[in-house]
Amino acid sequence: MCDSAEVNVSVLGLGLIGGSLLRALAARGHHVTGYDSDAGTRAAVSAAGLTVTDDIPSALAGASLAILAVPLPALAGVGAELAAFSGLVTDVTSVKVPVRTALAGRRFVGGHPMAGKESSGFLASDPHLFDGCAWVLCLEPETDLGDWLTLAALITSLGARVVPATAAEHDQAVARISHVPHLLATALSGLLDGQAQAATLAAGSFRDGTRVAATRAALIAAMCGGNAGPTAENLSTVIASLSAYRDALTADDPIAALTPLLDRPGQLRRQWPPAAYSPVEVARDPAALLELGRAGGWLTEIGAVLVGKRPEADRIGS
Repeated sequence: MCDSAEVNVSVLGLGLIGGSLLRALAARGHHVTGYDSDAGTRAAVSAAGLTVTDDIPSALAGASLAILAVPLPALAGVGAELAAFSGLVTDVTSVKVPVRTALAGRRFVGGHPMAGKESSGFLASDPHLFDGCAWVLCLEPETDLGDWLTLAALITSLGARVVPATAAEHDQAVARISHVPHLLATALSGLLDGQAQAATLAAGSFRDGTRVAATRAALIAAMCGGNAGPTAENLSTVIASLSAYRDALTADDPIAALTPLLDRPGQLRRQWPPAAYSPVEVARDPAALLELGRAGGWLTEIGAVLVGKRPEADRIGS
């Protein structure tokens, strides 16, 4: 893994992700200053021995990189306070097309670490949260490749795997593997309502299938609502599958009717994640980087040579 040079960073928003970034960057020797609109959060950050300010301009003073770690509904307001900031801006929002639109014209690279847990807030933050996680960095026609590589070096130094993607590709992917699963988890959790005996019997499959339903409702709503189009599209695909399962259960032989419907999904799950990855060198070219991401690969080292890993089978289920 390539260690990035020391960076002067401002982290705006100090919940789980922003707080974890503040801790992780400080632990690696970067000069990092945080800001949060909540006075209690700022007090907790200060008590942890980390640098925090009472306003955004003070947090941005001297910074070359600003990381926006606020919820999507608050992003436009925070972005407006960056008018005088000439440095690089990135974000950690779980949806990318709306953020790209909101920050158009800025020196901006969209990002999203695929890391988190059910608990939220600064007190849940963890400097090791990003160890081994996939971190999307968006490559668009307007993206400066030098800025993109600077961020990629910083992110890989935190232990994450940088996945190149466009904002639209990201939003379709996370609808499939995050946003729809959050909605399914909440629907399954609703089956416990007034069912004490079922709650007593619930074990591993229920626990694993509903874990993210414990996330605050406002966060799930902001995440799914902010990516409404792709989430609705992929939810419709799942609803169609569930409807087919329901219809199979009404057949004369429900076992025989269900089995072929379940074979392919089971095969796909058994193949995930791929068992083997090959190290690859990647050209410093947006097309080559995006092709790596589309094949399920990522970057691990940003130096004189770009080094990544790629699944030996290009596509899950191929």
